[in-house]
Amino acid sequence: MAGKIFQDAKGALEGKLFDGMTIMAGGFGLCGIPENLIAEIKRAGAKNLTVISNNAGVDGFGLGVLLNTKQVKKMISSYVGENKEFERQYLSGELELEFNPQGTLAERCRAGGAGIPGFYTKTGVGTIVADGKEHREFNGQTYILETALISDLSIVKAWKADAQGNLIIRKTARNFNPDMATAGKFCVAEVEEIVPVGSIDPDHIHLPGIFVNRIIQGKFEKRIEQRTVRKRAAA
Repeated sequence: MAGKIFQDAKGALEGKLFDGMTIMAGGFGLCGIPENLIAEIKRAGAKNLTVISNNAGVDGFGLGVLLNTKQVKKMISSYVGENKEFERQYLSGELELEFNPQGTLAERCRAGGAGIPGFYTKTGVGTIVADGKEHREFNGQTYILETALISDLSIVKAWKADAQGNLIIRKTARNFNPDMATAGKFCVAEVEEIVPVGSIDPDHIHLPGIFVNRIIQGKFEKRIEQRTVRKRAAA
């Protein structure tokens, strides 16, 4: 270990996991998920977790592995989708679920990182999303108050990092990762490549290293969530 760089997920998460904690996990579907760090959380056995993530991976992969081991008490998400176990646990009452419109979830994370305690939005007005929330009129329109999200730990995935923690995140893998990194009290990033300080053009940095506490270089399966193919035409 040198500075922010750790040899593996176990070392990078040492002393940062505890029962009942709140974890933000970047990614969208299986794109840009911190799969190595998720696997270590499973191995470490921390339980009664509140996990903030767009969804919960798929059955048996991504955050889905933490559902299988019943380590998650509550999900704060916008999508159940591809995970049958997620759906089953919610419908059976085994798992608490706080649903958010996707843009609202992203903005709640961004607000947490920016030190903004809450914001008003029209999204969800007149639906169960608005139940129990403050309503307020602006210019003749009704808005609801949404509060910021902050986590004990944020785990994120990036393409490239330098030793100071500056991150480049490739294409759609950017999704929730930058906002969740800023909204965590402590942030661990897993990356595909670590490069020397000074080799990343400052204009190419998506997340400044000030938000990143620890880094690992991981090995990635990069599963495809849905593969749709067609038969090759006969010659």
